Parts: sequence; C-alpha cells; structure tokens
Amino acid sequence: MAATFSRCFTLALFMVTLMVSPSSSLANMNVIDKCWRGNPLWRSERQQLAKCSVGFAGKMINNIGKDIEKYKVTDLFDDPLSPKSGTLCYGTTMIKGKVWITFKNNMTITLQRPLLLSSFTAIDGRGIDVHITGAGCLLVYQAADIIIHGLRIHHCKAQPPSIVMGPNAKVIPLGRMDGDAIRLVTARKVWIDHNTLYECQDGLLDVTRGSTNVTVSNNWFRNQDKVMLLGHDDGHLRDKNMMVTVIFNHFGPNCNQRMPR
Repeated sequence: MAATFSRCFTLALFMVTLMVSPSSSLANMNVIDKCWRGNPLWRSERQQLAKCSVGFAGKMINNIGKDIEKYKVTDLFDDPLSPKSGTLCYGTTMIKGKVWITFKNNMTITLQRPLLLSSFTAIDGRGIDVHITGAGCLLVYQAADIIIHGLRIHHCKAQPPSIVMGPNAKVIPLGRMDGDAIRLVTARKVWIDHNTLYECQDGLLDVTRGSTNVTVSNNWFRNQDKVMLLGHDDGHLRDKNMMVTVIFNHFGPNCNQRMPR
C-alpha cells in the first residue's frame, strides 16, 4: 500500500512539474524571449519573431507579410561572385524583395569573401547550429530592415579589396575589410539578436558611417580584444545622430575593450 501511494505521489508531482515549469521558465525570460519562446508553434510561425524586437530598431514589421519569400539554405558552399541556389549568399543577394532565410540542418559556412545582406532580409538560425566564418564576415552596407538571429560568427579574417555579389544581384567592389563578425555601414533599422560572436581578427560588431535605428540584444560576445564599436570616429558627423539600443547581452569571458566604445 505504501509503495503504491509513493508511486502515485511521484507521478502526481511529475505531472505538476510538467504543468508548472513552462510558465515559471517563461517568467524568467526577458521581454524579447517571452514574445516568441512562449509560442509552442514558433518553428512553423517564425515570422512572429519580427514583432519581438525592442529599442531603436523598433518592430521589424517590414520583414513580414504575404509577399515574403521563405528561403532555406541547403548548401554550405560559398561562391561570392556566382552564388547558386541553396547557398546563403544566394539568399542574401539574389532574391529581390523580402526574404526570410532558414537552414535545413546544422552547418558551417566558410566565406570566401565578405557576405553582403540586401534590405528586407531576415537570417533565422533558431533551432539548429549554424556557424559562419572566413573572410569578412557579414556586411550590411546601405541596407535597411535586417534581422540577424541565432548564428555563431567567429574567426573572421581581414580581406583585401575584392569584388563580390551585392544586393539585387549587382556585382560591387569592396574596399579592405578588417575582419569583423558583423559590420554595419550606412545601415538603418537592423536587429542583431541571440548570436554568439567570438575570436575575429579585428572586432565583433561595428556600427558606423551614419548607421542608426539598431538594436543589439541577447548576444554573447566572448574571447575578443575589441568587442563593439558605435561610431566611425569623433570627427564623422554622420554618426552624431546614431541611435543604438544595447540590451540583455553577455560580455565575456576574455573581453578587453569596447563593450561598447
């Protein structure tokens, strides 16, 4: 009788735990994570994420709608001049209009040259393990309405002047790249959330040359000397009106300066 009571009590306790845990864990989340993690169907309703941003980026409602193209990366190969369908470069440069990019499975993409992002691009790495490394790495140049979410970007190296495929399938020349994980140049309305950035040649995140309306949230910055730079230099007047929200991020271990500068 005692053994039966014990088993019933254990089962009841287990059922109560299952019922209580989701709400209690939700209570411990910040406002961004509560917005989408609380939805058990988030994998099939990924665009809900666009309404979860806070701060100067505002809600990313320009990244959603019936006119969006859902694109899945299936090929980790990178051709910076002639990207083929299925690769990340194809999704960020060759598709006109709104695109929501996901990944078929875990992968490591080694960039041959910096990867440019077109306006109205969302890169969504939730649910799998996506690493981006190599030359560059990500460059948002004169583009707007960008979401970069759930990526591991690391070991990015400097790149001499080069020619790459750019937004709207146009080949453009690039100057020297210092080797930042993410670099924003004259960009607007960008949300960088839940990425892990580390061990790049120069810095992890640069927001420069008139970039504004940016939110940097829930990222993990680690193992880096120079972490985050907001503004090109004191004499660059276009940066005087820059608006950047930095919230819910984790710095370290082994971060030394620019948290942020």
